[in-house]
Parts: sequence; structure tokens; C-alpha cells
Amino acid sequence: MDDGRDTPAWDKKELTVGELSARSGAAVSALHFYERKGLINSRRTTGNQRRYPRATLRRVALIRIAQRVGVPLAEIKNALDRLPDGRTPTKRDWEKLSRTWRTELDERIRQLQQIRDDFTDCIGCGCLSLNRCSLANTHDELASHGDGPRRLLEAASA
Repeated sequence: MDDGRDTPAWDKKELTVGELSARSGAAVSALHFYERKGLINSRRTTGNQRRYPRATLRRVALIRIAQRVGVPLAEIKNALDRLPDGRTPTKRDWEKLSRTWRTELDERIRQLQQIRDDFTDCIGCGCLSLNRCSLANTHDELASHGDGPRRLLEAASA
């Protein structure tokens, strides 16, 4: 087995966790976390050190990009699990994954814009029982409990 001592860094078939961290920009602790969650895999040397296939660089890049746009790790794992083992994700793989996530991301953007617009209407009201407050008191349901900030009182007693 090639231990990598005489191989240039760009041509190694396997990378140490430090090399993977340096090349991917992900912290070593993040790589360990990804591995615990089953997003990436390594093999152990006889000295119990991790060795990652070079293809892991692209998997880590894909994970980090997906996280950056808000895709939950569980969804990232499901997507990566559909890729064949031992193969570097390709541009086509990424395009397929991003199409899958695009609809969900568009819906999140729409929801966030709606929350932003609703929030703007509520800033400063403080009572949380106005009939127009669609964020904290849809259809003025809290009005039946009397005047004042009902949610604040409930939270304090919990």
C-alpha cells in the first residue's frame, strides 16, 4: 500500500484527516462529525489513523455547499447514500441533487419573505393579541384569554 511519503500531495490516493481538512477547508472536528453521521467514510491504518479516499474532497465540498444553502444534514446524507460507493460525485450528480433541493429552497425563501413581511407589521405591538397578528396569534385566538401579553405570561410560567 502506498503510504504517501513519496507521492506528491496532489496525486495521493488517500488523505490524512489533516490533509483533508487543509484541502477542503473543513475543520478536523467537522470531518469527524461528518464521519460519525455517515456522510463520509475512512479506513483505519494499522496505527489506527484515518485515511480518506481522494473522492472524499468532492463529497465534503458537496456537503458544505448544501449546508450553506440550508439543506439539513439528514437530507444531505440521504442524497449521498444514493450515490454509488467509492465514486467521486460528478457535476451531473450535483445538478441532480440541486434540482431536487431547488423546489424546497424556493419554498423556504417564499416562507421567509412572508414571515419578514408579517413581522414588519407586528414590530412594536407588544400585545400579541391583535386580530391582525398572523405570526404569534393567528385569528386572534389569544383574545379569549383576556387582555395583555398571553404568550409572555405562558413562557414565564413554563
